[in-house]
Amino acid sequence: MTHLQGKHIHLVGAKGTGMCALAEILIAKGAMLSGSDTAETFYTDKILKELGIPLSLFEETELRSDIELVIHSAAYDEENPVMASAAAAGIPRLSYPEALGELSMNYDAAAVAGVHGKTTTTALIGTLIKALGIQATVIAGSAVAGFSNRSTWIGGDRFLIAETCEYRRHFLHFHPRHIVLTSVESDHQDYFPDYASIKNAFMEFVTALPENGKLIYCHDDFGARDVAIAAGAKRPDIRLIPYGENAPGRWAVNHGATAPGINKFRIGAFEKEFTLGIPGRHIALDAAAALTLTHCINPNFDVETAVAALSSFRGSRRRCEIVGETGGILVMDDYAHHPTAIRATLKGLKAFYPDRRLVVDFMPHTYSRTAALIDAFAGSFTDADILILHPIYASARESFTQKVSGEELAGQTARQRKNGTTFFHEEFDQTVQYLRKNLRQRDLFITLGAGNNWSIGQNFLEVRP
Repeated sequence: MTHLQGKHIHLVGAKGTGMCALAEILIAKGAMLSGSDTAETFYTDKILKELGIPLSLFEETELRSDIELVIHSAAYDEENPVMASAAAAGIPRLSYPEALGELSMNYDAAAVAGVHGKTTTTALIGTLIKALGIQATVIAGSAVAGFSNRSTWIGGDRFLIAETCEYRRHFLHFHPRHIVLTSVESDHQDYFPDYASIKNAFMEFVTALPENGKLIYCHDDFGARDVAIAAGAKRPDIRLIPYGENAPGRWAVNHGATAPGINKFRIGAFEKEFTLGIPGRHIALDAAAALTLTHCINPNFDVETAVAALSSFRGSRRRCEIVGETGGILVMDDYAHHPTAIRATLKGLKAFYPDRRLVVDFMPHTYSRTAALIDAFAGSFTDADILILHPIYASARESFTQKVSGEELAGQTARQRKNGTTFFHEEFDQTVQYLRKNLRQRDLFITLGAGNNWSIGQNFLEVRP
């Protein structure tokens, strides 16, 4: 997309995180925006209001005659009334991935991709970019504390660093010169039925890099390493840059001694020790990826400034987010919804908060993922002292005919857990009542998953005397 000054654009599904982030960039480039969405309130409502974007409900939206382009969330198609009106009027339409892809052609672009870790990695990159004054724009998949609780940092037009999504191969619309690849494994089973299919999607993305493009990949992750090796064999011109605990070369990560509230690491390229205020070795790996990409685009950055920037990083929305504290009980929320992410998150919390009892509430997301990974899910809660599970959060995007349930997952998990207690709660109110009666000082309660159980922590904080 070029020549955006004064261009009238309507956003369908404007409240989505990516759509709202895109809106900030379009406004910065002079576009005139309007939007439509549901009546449900999201954190982005406040941002859209601050940006001065008028919003209307889908069913009440009438597209003005001066609308030149409609950009829509990938969640909506022409069954949406605004999309149908745009089609009938012959107004050009782009999905969010398509629009972001067109935008990327105007920059020296870098993509952050992977099944896990891409949001935090992108947020860490943005934190470094901002502190170092690099002329770049960054789009993360969640609100970032250091971006004034927005998902976008606009610091210049030379580079565009964006979180990109593998689902339905959306990332193929993006045109990067650098790719950061955090992880590859089986996920989104409603679209990628097995590991081979999702690997092929990542392969297609990586091998589309321009000549001498760079792939920064996590050497510790089997899938990322597998893709890197295969891509390197197919495209020898691609520069492969590994990072991680077992990575060869200067981007090898060495973790510091574990201590409560401290997450320290060193990286071979620098003599300095880095400190993070977010738990988990996986977060240190994300920070290593961020440092590697930052070095690729600006090799002479000030390391002391980078050390200070990473130590100030306070995460992003729904990524080990501290929701509140009451009576010495810490309440957190995290988006982890895959067994690998769950294990890493809980292990990190145990090391970071060793004196707290870990009470975990998890809501499985999508029937296809739960069925495909039920054994892995059942074995992923080892570090939880108390575990509460719920019915599966269904997705409108999947059609699933097999039989699987949250109660089945709870039973299998309880049989695998050698220590701790496992409950199945049908209703959230049941969980809130349990928490009120059983949580005690020094407990850490965390909601996990891509469902709507995040509300439990907030409700507990509201009703606790």
